[in-house]
Amino acid sequence: MPEFSASLQHHFANLLVSFETVLGALPWLCTGAAISVLVVACALSIGFCLGVPFSVMQVYGNPVSRRAVSLYVWFFRGVPILVLLFLFYFGIAYQLHIDISPFAASCLVLGLTSTAYQSQIFRGAILSLPSGQMKAALAVGMSKNTAIRSIILPQALRLSIPGWSNEFSILLKDSVLVSVLGTMELMARTKAVATRTKEYTAFFIAAAIIYFIITLIGTRLLAYLERKTRVPGYNQHHQADA
Repeated sequence: MPEFSASLQHHFANLLVSFETVLGALPWLCTGAAISVLVVACALSIGFCLGVPFSVMQVYGNPVSRRAVSLYVWFFRGVPILVLLFLFYFGIAYQLHIDISPFAASCLVLGLTSTAYQSQIFRGAILSLPSGQMKAALAVGMSKNTAIRSIILPQALRLSIPGWSNEFSILLKDSVLVSVLGTMELMARTKAVATRTKEYTAFFIAAAIIYFIITLIGTRLLAYLERKTRVPGYNQHHQADA
């Protein structure tokens, strides 16, 4: 019994030391978390800016543009992100003598990959709308571009928010890979300080908690955005009945 009590006290003392060590490094980890969020935000923005026109091209474009977008989507969905990071930063950028920081390269590669996925999210939302809306817009004299911009996209973007929320979660998880380029995001900082202090379990648990909190906040904000943009009595179920 005394041996058990001594062992328990020893483990408790180690736990306190681990907690104090993590607490002392928390500002360092939070800075890494901010960089992770910034990488994800930049990647989402790139994916949105390119994904929306790509989705329109796939639905309303000519056969050449549809084929080109399909090839782009096929490539970026088929090649692992880790391979793309190495290919761009250590391959293409190096061969072309492009001076780009690891952070910028990380945002660009994740953004181009997210473009492939977001384009399919928006494409699915556009295809879920009744085809008669475009026909009606053209019948009253609207141009195709005006109808897409004023009628189709506002509805499609609302319907895309749940899928976009899922893309945020996926990108946050994928962002841990950018540490291979030297981007000092949360995972890179966690590994560095864990290696220095030998408190691997405590620091990786702390990183997992921080990632969970970021995911929770992000998805809650997007759920709030979905509720604020929802039109009463108007949803995808009603559109399917239209």
